[in-house]
Amino acid sequence: MLDIIINSFWLIIPAYCANFFPVLLRGRHPIDFEKKFIDGFRLFGDGKTIEGFFGGIFFGTVIGLLLIYSQPLIQNIYPLQFQHDILSVFLLTTGAVTGDMIGSFIKRRFGIKRGDSAPLLDQLDFLIFSLIMLSIICTLNIYWVIFLAIVTPLIHYSSNICAFLLKLKKEPY
Repeated sequence: MLDIIINSFWLIIPAYCANFFPVLLRGRHPIDFEKKFIDGFRLFGDGKTIEGFFGGIFFGTVIGLLLIYSQPLIQNIYPLQFQHDILSVFLLTTGAVTGDMIGSFIKRRFGIKRGDSAPLLDQLDFLIFSLIMLSIICTLNIYWVIFLAIVTPLIHYSSNICAFLLKLKKEPY
């Protein structure tokens, strides 16, 4: 079980970081340029910004580069089953911010307002898309995917509570 936990987190750290960082940026330029879809709702809403999209990819990539750099050292301590490279990091980070935007798009289509809760969609959209993107270049261990699908909503909810307490978010979910 410890092997699943360590390798799962090692794999997904760049995506987690890419998903978290936009909250800190508080971007001001909506990525949808305030355009509305056919149904009259915004494509993504004010919460999805140009700064957040590119900042998330940048921050996740920086963290991913640190992982790549530290892999040889970690391998001496613990035999990692997944090795990051620049392509895996790019796919994970891009998938994470894109998945988050697609989740926002889906919420708008169902008339769910920005900040309103959409259980599981809010917590798993970035994870699903980052793993889909990564699966383009490698086969994912199903146990890692299952573990991440279970633990990510708990981590996401906990981090949202922290962001709420730090006044980085208006809602604790």
